[in-house]
Amino acid sequence: MSLYERNITSVLAQFPSQQIASVIDTHAASMHKRTERDAFFLATEGIVQLVQRYRNGIRGRMKHAVQEMLRQYYEVESQFLHGSYDKCVSLLREKHKDDMAAVTATIFSHSQVSKKNLLVTMLIDHLWGNEPGLTDELTNCLTELTSLNRSEHSRVALRARQVLIAAHQPAYELRHNQMESIFLSAVDMYGHEFHPENLQKLIVSETSIFDILHDFFYHTNRAVCNAALEVYVRRAYTSYDISCLQHLELSGEVPLVHFIFMLPPSHPNRLVKLNSGLEGIDSVVEQPKVVDTFHRTGCMAAFESFQQFEQYSDEIFDLIEDFSSPASISARDLNAVESGSESRGNSTSINVSLSLEARRPSQDEFVIQEPIHILHVGLKNNSDKDDSTMSKIFGNFCARFREELMARKVRRITFTVFKHKQFPKFFTYRARDGFLEDKIHRHLEPACAFQLEINRMRSYNLEALPTSNQKMHLYLGKAKVAGGKEVTDYRFFIRSLIRHSDLITKEASFEYLQNEGERVLLEAMDELEIAFSHPHSKRTDCNHIFLNFIPTVIMDPAKIEEAVTSMVMRYGPRLWKLRVLQAEIKVVIRSSPGTNTQTIRLCLANDSGYYLDINMYTEVVDPETGIINFQAYGNKQGPLHGLPIYTPYIPKDYLQQKRFQAQSVGTTYVYDYLDMFRQMTDQHWKQYSQERLSEAIRVPDKFMDFVELILDPETESRLMEQKRVPGENNVGMVAWRLTLFTPEYPDGRDIIVIANDITYLIGSFGPREDKVFSMASEIARKLRIPRIYLAANSGARIGLAEEVKALFRIAWEDNKEPDRGFRYLYLTPEDYAKVSAQNSVRAVLIEDEGESRYKLTDIIGKDDGLGV
Repeated sequence: MSLYERNITSVLAQFPSQQIASVIDTHAASMHKRTERDAFFLATEGIVQLVQRYRNGIRGRMKHAVQEMLRQYYEVESQFLHGSYDKCVSLLREKHKDDMAAVTATIFSHSQVSKKNLLVTMLIDHLWGNEPGLTDELTNCLTELTSLNRSEHSRVALRARQVLIAAHQPAYELRHNQMESIFLSAVDMYGHEFHPENLQKLIVSETSIFDILHDFFYHTNRAVCNAALEVYVRRAYTSYDISCLQHLELSGEVPLVHFIFMLPPSHPNRLVKLNSGLEGIDSVVEQPKVVDTFHRTGCMAAFESFQQFEQYSDEIFDLIEDFSSPASISARDLNAVESGSESRGNSTSINVSLSLEARRPSQDEFVIQEPIHILHVGLKNNSDKDDSTMSKIFGNFCARFREELMARKVRRITFTVFKHKQFPKFFTYRARDGFLEDKIHRHLEPACAFQLEINRMRSYNLEALPTSNQKMHLYLGKAKVAGGKEVTDYRFFIRSLIRHSDLITKEASFEYLQNEGERVLLEAMDELEIAFSHPHSKRTDCNHIFLNFIPTVIMDPAKIEEAVTSMVMRYGPRLWKLRVLQAEIKVVIRSSPGTNTQTIRLCLANDSGYYLDINMYTEVVDPETGIINFQAYGNKQGPLHGLPIYTPYIPKDYLQQKRFQAQSVGTTYVYDYLDMFRQMTDQHWKQYSQERLSEAIRVPDKFMDFVELILDPETESRLMEQKRVPGENNVGMVAWRLTLFTPEYPDGRDIIVIANDITYLIGSFGPREDKVFSMASEIARKLRIPRIYLAANSGARIGLAEEVKALFRIAWEDNKEPDRGFRYLYLTPEDYAKVSAQNSVRAVLIEDEGESRYKLTDIIGKDDGLGV
């Protein structure tokens, strides 16, 4: 112990727990009397317990303490994942019948869940920041925390998943060193390790590099700076055809890259939309044709500060004019682009060239009237200015030089702000907006915007919302409507790209897809919860999540559906609370190593609230038009089958508005009940077949048939059968005759189903609703078949005659003291004339207070069934 005391601050010092235990055991063994040994062990019990706690050293003790704390948190909170709070308490009482103290302790602990969440997240953050190695040893505990799926546990679950993923990612310094070695080997032409082909790997890599790459824009080796700028351009424009790339210098000091590229065949700006309906439903391109404004030129340079950029801005503007005066592109370049495009098809393969020779356009020029020049301005963030401040600074510059930018045919200018160890921030200003900021593309590299498929939201007016996570892009969409109409379709769109974080080009594992996908889903839900503070958030419905998984995954496509379904079911209650009814996942897969890749899209929809509709598509190129279309994967043809991949999202229809209205009051839209019967019959057949695998079970092609029972429009004295579109009812009670083809009745069995429509006058009962209910019940009794009534109503209808409500007057007992009550209600002769023809009231003509009045005796209302 004295040796340990003298070296207690040494990093090699270990608490001598084994030696202490050995001394105690040796002394106990020397005692022959049992009473002496028992007294000795009683006296040394505290020391023995201390030794046990530190048997694996101080680090082992810390690990055990943290593990125990996280375990206790999980044990308590996992008891409250089984439905409503009351149900969870009932299950607790059932589990601890003989120990109510344990139930009380668990409930009291859960009541402080917000404080516990703060403690646990701070603990995890501290471990990750100060003891990163310990997180590997706590993997099981952290994995358990990720399974907590309630919104109240979301921050803990998300932080645990972030740490688990980060623990398996290489450190920033390691990634930086890897990239530096790649650049140095690529530019050292005279060294023994000259590998320029490594830059090509960096360009086509599926990993995330933009948080590191900008460091090399300011490298001391000028060749590395040039290489880094070229990698950035070719990486950002990987889906475009770059025909020309030149390295220049501004005043012999600042490196600049100038390049010419062509838009890809599927780019929206290369297509003329023949059908562009206002609502966005008919705006799918039927017969696109290529227009001639499909080429662009770009310049990119990185500056130490915004002030340095301003010093060189005139030189950059002059450079644009030098390359195309006033706005022209070399025909030779265009031919190179065309031929390159044809030879590559859809390939993104690009040959890397580090040539520093500038190639001037030939005299054979092609004049373009449309702005075609793009400026990328890289800036170091040497201060702590927030986004709004930087946006204002850049906006002021664009406003000051707007006329010059227009005259030089600048299409857009993007300011990219670099900060050490962080992803760049992007601020884009476009000519079409008068060089005001395009906030839809804030913090999004415009050249990479196609990967988020922003264009598919063109049926909506978008408002970009700030997010705490720069990789998340959140938009509030308001459906485009004709002038004067009210916007009824509001929805949140949240979109994200998922990449590898290391620098080794490799194909992702299925486990990585699952873990990273789940992490991004949790982050998306967190961002949506914050977004619900927006004033329009209560009007949102059908919120949409889009995840684009960039790395190629080796897996069976069928496993995607299984994994995603499991994830959705796990977080179903939270997704439903956030009104996330639609999601889309895009992933590139190989079925096995060496096989061709294919792009799979998984589209999920839960419009009705109880049935998850899943459709899988592949992307195929139409050989005639070159347009990429959705093609159903498997036998099930979803609604997007055969449509172009840039088909816009369809705004909410009439039925979905009805669904939202019903779901807002905690019930189901009446016409969705039919699908519930069909689903349950389908499940019943599946269970029946599974239990009789040895038998030849013939499952019917359809599980249900139905016909609606409606009031005879002429007499309303009987119900008549009719097939009609859902939502056409003009009565708050709906009835059907269903024929269910079940295993017990394969030839079909009829039932009568009656249900309230909560969206029609809040589901209240009136005379016409009573008629439907009574007559449908009478049919069931007459046919001797079951009758099922699904009740979701607000009771008897107590309506108001709106036409009388605006006109009636009150005869007070005392006009000066209305508190004393009134004598009667009345109408003036003029107002009575307005409503008497509608048979809305019954009244008696009287003379009172020196004037003629119609004293109301009965208010009937012009609408039938106003009340009961």
